[in-house]
Amino acid sequence: MLFIPADDMRRMQKAPTLNADSIILELEDGVALNKKAEARANIAALGKANFGRERLVRVNGPSTEFFEDDLRGTIDTQPDGYVVPKVESADDVRRVCAWLNQAEAARSWAAQAIRLIVLIETPRGVMNLREIAGADERLDALVFGAEDLAGAMGARRTPAAWEVFYARSAIVMAATAFDLQAIDMVSNAFADVAGLAEECAFGRQLGYTGKMCIHPKQLEIVNAAFTPTPEEVAYARRVVQAHEANQAGGKGAFALDGKMIDMPIVKQALRVLAMAGE
Repeated sequence: MLFIPADDMRRMQKAPTLNADSIILELEDGVALNKKAEARANIAALGKANFGRERLVRVNGPSTEFFEDDLRGTIDTQPDGYVVPKVESADDVRRVCAWLNQAEAARSWAAQAIRLIVLIETPRGVMNLREIAGADERLDALVFGAEDLAGAMGARRTPAAWEVFYARSAIVMAATAFDLQAIDMVSNAFADVAGLAEECAFGRQLGYTGKMCIHPKQLEIVNAAFTPTPEEVAYARRVVQAHEANQAGGKGAFALDGKMIDMPIVKQALRVLAMAGE
């Protein structure tokens, strides 16, 4: 998921050439206060541009003066979804969803076609994860915002990120419990290739299914980290095929390559295949 500041029309027009699954047109932190209206107008000028991939808009937070102007100024471009930062409660989610319900109905669009992705990046948001994750069926994903969270906590950010590990893990747990995607934090050191690869590997190990990016240089590394390797896909297929064969024979757990395979392993294999698009 790549952020592109919406006050930069040239970069937005370049979006279809970039190898990201989602393009997020940015109205929040990446845009200066005196550029918010211009950025909003740029998105409106693009209209219903087809990027050849998911087109999202990140609005300013629900508690800001820009929030509803961002929604009103971009809704007619019919984005695939909105990214809402600093969500702290189920009421924040329901407020956005109620607004989108009315907007879709007024335009005779399909109900809940515009999806919702929320950033969890405050201590209160972390504490209310359960309620937020189950707030509305429009919700598609939880995203971890480490920088704002660390700032709110007074924590010192480090490459290892242990200072935000509790929240990073809790967000995956909540997303999984409510069948949502879990999207990992931004890496601001976009020139640190080795550090980004390590951060991606640990994020995937935790259960994250994707990552936010702030620079096109990050895309290749992130895509490689969150795309199962051919070897992983081949093994997952073997696990599923062996499971189906054993189930047909009335057998539950079974041995494969010297390891016992039961339902948790089979579910992991199915998840790998889903990530690979199978």
